[in-house]
Amino acid sequence: MRKLSRMKMKVYIDGCLYDESEAKISVFDHGLLYGDGVFEGMRIYGGRLFRPELHIARLQQGAKVIQLDVPWTADEMIDVICRVACENGFTDKDAYCRVVVTRGKGNLGLDPSACPKPSLIAIVGTIKLYPEEDYQNGLAVMTTAIRRNSPESCPPQIKSLNYLNNILAKLEANRYGAKEAIFLNHLGYVAEATADNVFIVKNGRVLTPPVLAGALPGITRHSVLELAAGLEIPTEERNMLLIDLYGADECFLTGTAAKVVPVTRVDGRTIGTGRPGRITRTLVSAFTKLTQETGIPVAERNAAALSGR
Repeated sequence: MRKLSRMKMKVYIDGCLYDESEAKISVFDHGLLYGDGVFEGMRIYGGRLFRPELHIARLQQGAKVIQLDVPWTADEMIDVICRVACENGFTDKDAYCRVVVTRGKGNLGLDPSACPKPSLIAIVGTIKLYPEEDYQNGLAVMTTAIRRNSPESCPPQIKSLNYLNNILAKLEANRYGAKEAIFLNHLGYVAEATADNVFIVKNGRVLTPPVLAGALPGITRHSVLELAAGLEIPTEERNMLLIDLYGADECFLTGTAAKVVPVTRVDGRTIGTGRPGRITRTLVSAFTKLTQETGIPVAERNAAALSGR
């Protein structure tokens, strides 16, 4: 019997679709040489692109801060994502989308003015951060000795291509066998995890660090805060110390790739009962329902774009 080969993924680069083996950028691209660019990770749930307008707005804001010209409109970038999703067969399935805007090709020098034209890259494939049992039983995480980037040097609110801070923390988590690492900022307050926002539940209230503590303004974070408000669960953005994390009744992480995942151990300490708590489970269910009922149908959007609307 002939073995079926995996379908070749199509990748979008600057107006063209390439087989993944042929998808290349210049070695002189500032995104490669200096981490000079911004990106977004988005989700497709059952063929529907989840809240892309919020992701694109965050990308555009980050690009503006680093003075990176983004000549594509939000609608144009959403059309690109839907096109790539359809090309890769995700018209009715879950997928993960990565959109990257680099400074573009320049020279070996640091000066961004040597890069006359930015590049747009879009990839749509699959991703799985944690196995299903972690969503059922909860993660064991650790705090990292690596401090979150200072906002005075490399603002963590910008989703830039420079992710070395996160990589160093993830390497530490790997060394100690933890599924995720949680950053503290330079003042000792809880900031976020390497790829997720952090939430705790205490006395029936859902708490999360403010963006000013060094947290990315996550789209899933935003969605969960909205859902909690709709369910009349009190929420608060406030600075948290490690003692707050250790003494939480419940804990969970949110992120585009991770979705909403419970945490049941931090630095070897059991959180609450050691099982995902009631409010966490309620918010997981509410978020799952939200992803099933909202979003842009990628097939319809792509068909409209191809027909010129």
